[in-house]
Amino acid sequence: MSQNTPLADDLRPQKLADVVGQAHVLGEKSLIQRAIAADKPQSIILWGPPGCGKTTIARLYAKAFQARFEPLSAVLSGVADVRKVVERAKENQNLQERTVLFVDEIHRFNKAQQDAFLPHVEDGTLILIGATTENPSFALNNALLSRAQVLELKPLSEEDLLKLINRAEEKIGKLPLTQEAKAALPKLAQGDGRMLLNMVEGLSTISVEQPLSAEELSELLATRPALYDQSGDGHYNLISALHKAVRGSDPDASLYWLARMLDGGEDPLFLARRLIRMASEDIGLADPQALQQAIAARDAYQMLGSPEGELALAQCTVYLALAPKSNAVYTAFKAAQGVAQQEGSLPPPKHILNAPTKTMKELDYGKHYIYDHDTPNAFSGQHYFPQARRYTFYQPVERGFEREMSKRLEYFTKLREKLTS
Repeated sequence: MSQNTPLADDLRPQKLADVVGQAHVLGEKSLIQRAIAADKPQSIILWGPPGCGKTTIARLYAKAFQARFEPLSAVLSGVADVRKVVERAKENQNLQERTVLFVDEIHRFNKAQQDAFLPHVEDGTLILIGATTENPSFALNNALLSRAQVLELKPLSEEDLLKLINRAEEKIGKLPLTQEAKAALPKLAQGDGRMLLNMVEGLSTISVEQPLSAEELSELLATRPALYDQSGDGHYNLISALHKAVRGSDPDASLYWLARMLDGGEDPLFLARRLIRMASEDIGLADPQALQQAIAARDAYQMLGSPEGELALAQCTVYLALAPKSNAVYTAFKAAQGVAQQEGSLPPPKHILNAPTKTMKELDYGKHYIYDHDTPNAFSGQHYFPQARRYTFYQPVERGFEREMSKRLEYFTKLREKLTS
């Protein structure tokens, strides 16, 4: 290893077959291998977390086609840099050579910058490889997505990371770690191969009398910050995971995703608002206390702040996860909204309208209205829909408190039928 070359660069594989992990995009029947076998390079977008091999795969993909590799960083480059690459690519074409334009963090290019290289990708002047940690569906424009195949890369598994450690030890010698500590090292890297090799490189420089234990290793190495983007794809993925774990009545998974988001720096009040939403959408009247619990958790957090108030959010999360579930109110309201949008111009029946003026009374506003409290069962059975219409929206489930709601609904339905027959 060169004295000035980082270990991560020194251990870069020289062919795609040596890449650790990502078998789903590098396997024998993968798009990449099919393109190489046919000698027909395609433009691709490599989407994945840091340290999963995006740059390495891009370089080896270009190498497989014996193409010139032109790297750009979307953070440091602009349209002028793209134009220079295009000019060099045209010169390469005249020499019967292909050019791969690799744009790192391509999501940072705005629409105009992305449009700058589209014509040259379309006419074959450039083979584009974009690398991004952001969801391409949101970060890239449709014109670009239609011209490039998106390949999703995964964080490296603990098994993959152990392979990297073994490769590194072949290069730099055994690490000063117990077997237990060596097995724990991949967990600290959280799927990031570059992070792992930087840790390994740092460990190779220390001098210890005895191999480090797992506990000593954890104390020595700073814990990697949580992989979480409060405004990007991670934000939406994790709140979706939390919501579905609560809906799926799994309190342990629910607490895990709640902790992940809080650890990543998510606004606790955002989480409180989403818990309120879950209480209405997924539990509703199956447990009327759920909404009160969610509102109380929000108020408790506002009073206590972090970290004390986060316990109230955790308590509410467990309550919601274990509450009986019903989306009957949610479904009924969506159905009512659909009908209201279709029939939004229909007036209420006159008998339920107030008549504060003489003219309105002359027009029969409020005429024949029956005050329900004056009836034997405090129920008149009058018609409240526009004209002669009647719809059924709310259909309670036989779970939790909605069993009682179902009985009440049945009672009033039969009474209405008796009074109107």
